[in-house]
Amino acid sequence: MAKTPIANAYGDIHTGIVELLESTRRAAARSVNALMTASYWEIGRRIVEFEQGGKGRAKYGEALIERLANDLTGRFGRGFGADNLELMRLFYQTYPPQIISETVSRKFAVATLPSNSETPSRNFTLDQLAASFPLSWSHYVHLMRRSKSPEERTFYEAEALRGGWSVRQLARQMGSQFHARAILSKNKAAMLDKGGRPLPEDEVTPDEAVKDPFVLEFLNLKDEYSEADLEDALIHRLEDFLLELGSDFCFVGRQRRLRIGESWFRVDLLFFHRRLKCLVIIDLKLTELDHADVGQMHMYCNYARQHWMLPGENPPVGLILCARSNAAVARYALEGLQNKVMAAEYQTVLPDEKLIVEELERSRRELEARHLAKPKTEGGK
Repeated sequence: MAKTPIANAYGDIHTGIVELLESTRRAAARSVNALMTASYWEIGRRIVEFEQGGKGRAKYGEALIERLANDLTGRFGRGFGADNLELMRLFYQTYPPQIISETVSRKFAVATLPSNSETPSRNFTLDQLAASFPLSWSHYVHLMRRSKSPEERTFYEAEALRGGWSVRQLARQMGSQFHARAILSKNKAAMLDKGGRPLPEDEVTPDEAVKDPFVLEFLNLKDEYSEADLEDALIHRLEDFLLELGSDFCFVGRQRRLRIGESWFRVDLLFFHRRLKCLVIIDLKLTELDHADVGQMHMYCNYARQHWMLPGENPPVGLILCARSNAAVARYALEGLQNKVMAAEYQTVLPDEKLIVEELERSRRELEARHLAKPKTEGGK
């Protein structure tokens, strides 16, 4: 049956309004992201400059992060924990004022910034800083955390800008070693053109852009369901689960901090296994497990061997958990052990990976079902 002129007219106005709202929501998310990124760079600057104010302040740096995290979280809600503040400090160090000065001069037609007794970075307005960071904060987090070198980070940043990559596309390209493959390719132009094309799963909808966890945290808004809350709940469940397996596991700590070079990391759970006489480092991922996660766990184990292991103890072992809704994964990192006999012994004493996967899947289903069963608020009737 053919549509009537009125139906066609309604279809046109409906489509037009949908396109308008979607483009507006994307623009709103970009605007918030730009100001958020600018403010995070400025926070990083203030932390770094405070730490550089003398030996006493440098020594106080770690305590400063913890104190700021507690105070800012109490005032502004989530998004200002120690991990995020350390990211902001790293962001300023990765993109120092010299780089920003060049961008500001180019975009705002400024020959030189005002010269006075203050550092150049204090002359930047938030608008100028926002214009200097065209990618979202989520992009920069991926670039800082997952790049193996400044050259690799620069490559991905340039390609993300050139190709208009979404955060998902950037994560996929970094996970597939696009940089290394492009370097080895004989026809680099064709490689960059073909590899930079987005896939259907790379698309980020306007709704997802607005509900980006970083944006929600910055605005102190709560999503209907927070992955951060899920991760925290799963870690609590795993802690209880391992302690219930028997007396072998002794709890040491949660979110244990370690510093490697200029970067700070945290391991989700740290146990001591009495029979194996070794530390067990547990890291939970809510995304797909990849080689970078395995490499990071080996880095944790090497750090723990040097700094946490006591005389008479065996080398630490890592357990990587991936809690995706469609397929949970548990993998022990045993390759760093001194010999295969010890690795075999670890495998016979440690809980079976399948048992841990079953607990992960069961806990996630239960937590998600509990969330769905919650009564809706007045606005959600």
